[in-house]
Amino acid sequence: MDLSLSTETMGDRTIVRVGGEIDVYTAPKLREQLVELVNDGSFHLVVDMEGMDFLDSTGLGVLVGGLKRVRAHEGSLRLVCNQERILKIFRITGLTKVFPIHTSVEEAVAATD
Repeated sequence: MDLSLSTETMGDRTIVRVGGEIDVYTAPKLREQLVELVNDGSFHLVVDMEGMDFLDSTGLGVLVGGLKRVRAHEGSLRLVCNQERILKIFRITGLTKVFPIHTSVEEAVAATD
């Protein structure tokens, strides 16, 4: 399966909607999108993973890299996910302590840093 990406702005947050799979083959596309957004001045990102079917360690690395990029600009990167199979990956790796994970885009957008 391929990766689909779309973005929209809600206030000072940029929503990145991810669909499909993030793996060793598709992760560079997500990395490019995150780098481009930060380079364009979007420092508060919400990655909506509701349409995502699969995430591997390469995808996790891209998300951690994105977090480092926005933090360098006093920004934030929040995740939206309520799929148990994806959440389990974050729990196993300890990344639930690193990323704020929300159940909806609206909740993530309303959260304060």
